[in-house]
Amino acid sequence: MLVTVASGKGGTGKTTIVTNLALALARKIPVQVLDCDVEEPNAHLFLHPVFQEEEEVTLPVPEVDNTKCNGCGKCSEVCAFHALAVAGGKVITFPEMCHGCGGCAIVCPQGAITEKPYRIGAVARGQAGKIDFVHGKIDVGVPLAPPVIRAVKRLAHKEGLTLIDAPPGTSCPVVAALKGSDFCLLVTEPTPFGLNDLKLAVGMVRELGIPFAVVINRSTLGDLRVERYCRQEKIPVLLKIPFDKRYAATYARGRCLVEDYPDWVPPFVGLWQEIERLVSQHARAAGN
Repeated sequence: MLVTVASGKGGTGKTTIVTNLALALARKIPVQVLDCDVEEPNAHLFLHPVFQEEEEVTLPVPEVDNTKCNGCGKCSEVCAFHALAVAGGKVITFPEMCHGCGGCAIVCPQGAITEKPYRIGAVARGQAGKIDFVHGKIDVGVPLAPPVIRAVKRLAHKEGLTLIDAPPGTSCPVVAALKGSDFCLLVTEPTPFGLNDLKLAVGMVRELGIPFAVVINRSTLGDLRVERYCRQEKIPVLLKIPFDKRYAATYARGRCLVEDYPDWVPPFVGLWQEIERLVSQHARAAGN
């Protein structure tokens, strides 16, 4: 099963949920963690994997042979991302803006454009105890997260549970992380900002047609508007984690709740059981 943990905003506790759920279940079932927050992955700070391999992520970007190019400009016309421009009868390329679609090479009447690999990031794989761990990271100055996210997801297991730590927000990188998921957990907090961004995330997940539920972190702070919204929208709230300075201290030390407070293991196991139930329920409804 592929379960993605997402949120409408950063700092709500996605990584907290992913890492604690992984540790709580690792002794019971095969678990894999994919950290797809490729602009700033941090799940490794809590699971402490030993990395065994790393590979570059590249995009095919245009390379122009000026001995063949006649400066017609068709390549720049077809590029929706302005990765090519014609000046003085010559083509100038901007590889950092290229999305690797290959359209420019296809439309070039002179056959002057070939493609070369352009590095945009890397994917590393390792082992954190019984947990198979993968994360991606885009290079500094690279604006394209989705190709690196897709490279991470290509290493997803076919068996057991794969947990995805998604980027924050509701933009293209989050959609790339969510695509193909069996279930989505939306992590929020009981504040006006948390509610506003939860509504955006709910709209996104509904548009993708993925079954989902909510986890409320720092549930004893703020107000009850998030819970009222979930009741009105018939969204299940599967877990609430209260604010506690001890928990914050555990997090600051790079440790997880289920390690320092074993009484949190049953709630996270229960969270997984509820996810299984909701996925089965959704499958039955879709079958009908």
